[in-house]
Amino acid sequence: MFNGFSPQTSNFLWELAFNNERPWFLEHREEFEQVLNTPFKALAADTAELMARRFPQRSFRLHVSRIYRDARRLFGRGPYKDHMWFSLKDNDILLDGPCFWNELGAADYSYGQGLYSATAAQPAAFRRKVRATPARFERLPKSGAKSGFSVTGEEYARSKGSRSEIIDRWYNRKRLGMELSRDFGGDILSPNLPELLADNFGKLLPMYDFFMEIYREEPGNRRS
Repeated sequence: MFNGFSPQTSNFLWELAFNNERPWFLEHREEFEQVLNTPFKALAADTAELMARRFPQRSFRLHVSRIYRDARRLFGRGPYKDHMWFSLKDNDILLDGPCFWNELGAADYSYGQGLYSATAAQPAAFRRKVRATPARFERLPKSGAKSGFSVTGEEYARSKGSRSEIIDRWYNRKRLGMELSRDFGGDILSPNLPELLADNFGKLLPMYDFFMEIYREEPGNRRS
């Protein structure tokens, strides 16, 4: 059960960022387990359980990040990440597809949902669907925007066109998502954080479902 993070969680991540080497980590392994790894896994599990209870017709798969970087992709960085994250996505998603996510760092934490594909196919499919149903799409982000979520994602160097004020915030992005970010403190220290995440993921569900329609319409992703 998640009981909240503590200021020690932030302190550990700051220290890890400045001492990102194996001897230091091994010396502080017990602290890592107590203030970061164990509570983070509990947060992920509790949030996933709440989502399953609130949306019993859905089947979300939970993935929790590891603290270790992929040794093939260090690029001069230390062997450990200075943040942790978890994601929830439909169980039938094969590879890249929509997900809900939460990320914790030393200075802040953030959460949201989005369509983060490495290919151009999904953003192109998104634009086609928006052009076909613009009025429907313009209603989808309102709940998230009222709760403080911002549209995020890398933009194209060349514009894909202009549609409307609401649509244009999304239309020219390679990555598509809504995110809310907060400084470390406040809700992150509360045992009610899983409830907060589940509440806000629920508000983003209409947009998530729109992205799921796009995902399932792609060749190779359709349900059998």
